[in-house]
Amino acid sequence: MAIKSFLPGRLGFGTAPLGNMFRAIPDEEAAATVDAAWDNGIRYFDTAPFYGAGLSEIRLGEALAGRPRDEFVLSTKVGRVILDEIEDPAARDLGEKGGLFEHGRPNKIVNDYSADATLRSIEDSLKRLNTDRLDIVWVHDVAQDFYGDEWLAAYETARTGAFRVLQKLRDEGVIKAWGLGVNRVEPLELTLDLDEPKPDAFLLAGRYTLLDHERALQRLLPAAEAQDVDIVVGGPYSSGVLAGGQHFEYQKAPAPVITKVEHIKALAGQYGVGIKAAALQFSLAHPAVAAAVPGASRPSRIVEDVAARGEKVPAAFWTALRTEGLIAQDAPVPSA
Repeated sequence: MAIKSFLPGRLGFGTAPLGNMFRAIPDEEAAATVDAAWDNGIRYFDTAPFYGAGLSEIRLGEALAGRPRDEFVLSTKVGRVILDEIEDPAARDLGEKGGLFEHGRPNKIVNDYSADATLRSIEDSLKRLNTDRLDIVWVHDVAQDFYGDEWLAAYETARTGAFRVLQKLRDEGVIKAWGLGVNRVEPLELTLDLDEPKPDAFLLAGRYTLLDHERALQRLLPAAEAQDVDIVVGGPYSSGVLAGGQHFEYQKAPAPVITKVEHIKALAGQYGVGIKAAALQFSLAHPAVAAAVPGASRPSRIVEDVAARGEKVPAAFWTALRTEGLIAQDAPVPSA
């Protein structure tokens, strides 16, 4: 089913930072951040085994313990199985995302998109999250940024393994929806072209943002909308560079990106617009987009996100972005 029908609002919480992404976060701070999300009305939480080798799931499960399970939507991911064996987190081969979770747990991460691994991954996630059910399950990172030239082989394993398992679980009512959670548009375009199995939604990180949206706008989003496949936008702040951070694509932002961000910030300043509001509202403006799930590692960031969602942005600002060539001419923008 289209997930718009059961998502509780258009703003969720992406919990990758709770897996100690970029820095070691104290347990108390992680718990306080989830509490802040709850207290500010957020009821959709997204996580993954990959985030800190299970750390994000464990922390999220602890923070949500005691909350009424029917009052929130929970999504996690498959494609990585977390073992009891230990490895050096800094030495993992993460493709273009090297060192991303070097502060996470040292448990060994095994990439596996087969049917058996998918079922095991779900079982392990339920234990770490201390819950009896998942609402949405995403097939994680089966794309070029992690697998390079081998990505199509990984995708094929997922197509005949994870995809079919998740479709069966959805058809049986065990989960409400499934799809892919990736940082590239190509695997999603490929999936939309399949006769079977048919996903309900996609979690697309970093590819429908103020900084990077033209490719998704051309084919993916119109095709998804035509097939009633909802899009959840991950990373609406482009790994943080649109929210005052230093990272783009999970690495230190290159000079051209910083220059473009400064250009957007200058225009936002002229119109009295917060850059977070501009970034978040842009990502949510496309009719194919059901929700956005920015990440946060501090309670104050959650408060900022909620404020950014509701901030009034003048139509003249979006016109100025178009005039300056900072957004695509045909990109939908919020109505005034």
